[in-house]
Amino acid sequence: MQKLELAAPAFAPERLHVTVYLPPGYAQSTARYPVLYADDGQDMQAVGLQATLAGLYGEHAIEPLIVVAIDMLHDRASGYGLSDRARGQSVVGGSRIGAIGLRAADYSAWVATSLVPYIDAHYRTRADVHQRTMMGWSLGALNAFNLGWQYPDVFGQVGAMSPSFWLAGDRSDAAAVQRSRLALAMVDRGPKRDGLKFWFAAGTAEETNDRDHDGVIDVVDDLQDLVDGWRGDGVRRRGLRQLGYSTAGAHADVTVFLLPGGHHQQASWAKMLPVFLRWAFPAAARP
Repeated sequence: MQKLELAAPAFAPERLHVTVYLPPGYAQSTARYPVLYADDGQDMQAVGLQATLAGLYGEHAIEPLIVVAIDMLHDRASGYGLSDRARGQSVVGGSRIGAIGLRAADYSAWVATSLVPYIDAHYRTRADVHQRTMMGWSLGALNAFNLGWQYPDVFGQVGAMSPSFWLAGDRSDAAAVQRSRLALAMVDRGPKRDGLKFWFAAGTAEETNDRDHDGVIDVVDDLQDLVDGWRGDGVRRRGLRQLGYSTAGAHADVTVFLLPGGHHQQASWAKMLPVFLRWAFPAAARP
């Protein structure tokens, strides 16, 4: 495990703290490895990353990998969120705690265009889009989705646990939130990012909120709508499936995992983590 402190001009004087977890035998090897980038790096002990990796390595269930865990910024709600790469702008939404994603464009650009090249230059990575994965939970999962969607030339896979797809442009009432969810609008505009694969997860007991009164809690509803599309209140949103992403079969582009009884907390993300790692880095790895 190696600790880094890296400059990010857009966030100066704050420096970003990164922990690099190297696979067993890295120092004695000349091999190159796939890389998992993770938001909320400060949570890795709480979600049991090292113990989970050790157990999966012991079972020969996953291939060895490098994990690059990025500690959250001082202002988490500002850095994590959605962006428009083409315009170089953040796509800001509202919440009970205020604006979300005011600096998301800066943060996402730093990860994709500064951190990734740094890691490729200093570690024995497989410097290829199909060998890079982005992961996060909650707002970090929203940002992980954004990084995959906006930078499909950098990241080939996304793991998003309990993603904050509720983020909306209009929070005047429940119907307005339903109509203006920002991640759904981003997908609706397309196009498909060929080669990009998604693994989504949510707990079935994360909340009791059900803004459209359909009997499905919002975190699951938002996730399903992003995958399958949504139509209501005169608004239509295409989902990933309508863009051409496959959602069934062993080689699906989109996988959804629901954790029975899972809550919006680190203990549940710890249970999702090994399932995700088996999906993202199977022992019979892609060449």
